[in-house]
Amino acid sequence: MRRINGTALIIAALVATVGALAFPVWSYADRSGTGQDNVNASSVATQWGPLTATDRDFLVKVRLAGLWELPAGQQAIERAPTKAIKDAGDHLIVGHSDLDKRSRTVAAQLGVELPNQPNDIQQGWLRELSAASGREYEYKFANLLRNAHGKVFALIAQVRHTTRNTLIRQLASDANLTVLDHITMLENTGMVDFDAIANEAATGVTASPTGPPPPDGNLPPAPQPAEPSGNQSFTSSPSPVAPGTVNTNRPEASEPQPAG
Repeated sequence: MRRINGTALIIAALVATVGALAFPVWSYADRSGTGQDNVNASSVATQWGPLTATDRDFLVKVRLAGLWELPAGQQAIERAPTKAIKDAGDHLIVGHSDLDKRSRTVAAQLGVELPNQPNDIQQGWLRELSAASGREYEYKFANLLRNAHGKVFALIAQVRHTTRNTLIRQLASDANLTVLDHITMLENTGMVDFDAIANEAATGVTASPTGPPPPDGNLPPAPQPAEPSGNQSFTSSPSPVAPGTVNTNRPEASEPQPAG
C-alpha cells in the first residue's frame, strides 16, 4: 500500500511539474505585461473592427502632418525660388487637403479627437522655414519635409500591415499614396541630402548589415528573370504611371463595410 501511495505521489508531482512548465507556454500571449495584453487593453470595439492605440496614434499623426505641411506648401508657392520647389509645394497642398478630409471623416466615425494645430516640433520647423531664405530655404524645405515623410512611411506600413480596423486600413492606403508622391516631388527638387538621412537613420543601429558581399570589380552572373511558366493569361497590369511617380488625383473613398 505504501509503495502504491508513493508511486501515486511521484506521478502527481510529475503531472504538476509538467503543467507548471506548460502553462506559461499556452498562456503567455495573454499574460499581463505582454504585447498582446497591452494591445487588448488599449483597444476598443467598433463596427469596423478593433481600434488600437497605434491606430489612434496614426490617425492623429495624419492630421498633424497636414497641419504643418500644408502651410509649408503654401509658403513654398508664395516664395517659389525654383519651379521644382513650387511644384512640391503644390503637391503638399493638394495631397494634405485631400488626406486631411479623409482623416477627419474617419475620426468622426470612430469618435477620435484630433488636434487643431501642429505640435511644438512642427511649429519649430515652420519657424525655421520662415526665417530662411535663398538657397538655405530650398535646402531646409526639401530636407525637413523629406525627412518627416520618410519617418512616417514606417508607421504607415506598420498600421497597414497590422490594423484590424477597415477604416484605418483604408486611410493607411490613402496615406501611403500621398506620402510616396510627396517624397518623390521633394526628391525632384535636387536638394535632398541623402547622406544626412542615411547617417541619421544609422544612429543607434548596432546590428551588422546583411546582404551580398560588396562588388569586387568583376561583373557578376546575370540573374534569371522572374517570369511565369506555361500559357496562362493574366488580367492585371503594372502601374500605368511613370516609374517613381504616384497619381494623387484619386476619387473619393468608398464607404468601408463593417467588420465581420
